[in-house]
Amino acid sequence: MSHQQSPQEDSTPPKRKIDYSNPTIAKSIQKYWERNIRVMGILLFIWGLAGLGCGILFADWLNQFNIPGTGYPLGFWFAQQGAIITFVLLILIYALMMNKLDNLHKRELDELHKQSSNKDGGAA
Repeated sequence: MSHQQSPQEDSTPPKRKIDYSNPTIAKSIQKYWERNIRVMGILLFIWGLAGLGCGILFADWLNQFNIPGTGYPLGFWFAQQGAIITFVLLILIYALMMNKLDNLHKRELDELHKQSSNKDGGAA
């Protein structure tokens, strides 16, 4: 049994132009990109720490610890598997964080658009 979407479900709201000259909107966009860069910087630092730090620089020190049940040294594990697993997890974390940030930014822009529409007498 197939489900067909009604025209209401399939329709998306019309795209509206963003007024980049509006200082409040420009500030919101700047804040969005600052947050985006901060998230990327933190996640790249963690990836570098896991890949380069744990897999190469601290591998000798980490090799004194073994992964329970396997006997593999922890430094070897990070060099072979840990950095890759960390990278995949960081991609997931980035996607989740950016979805949250994008939704927050969209709500903020919608609110700013509503406020500017009210100031203009309702003309959008």
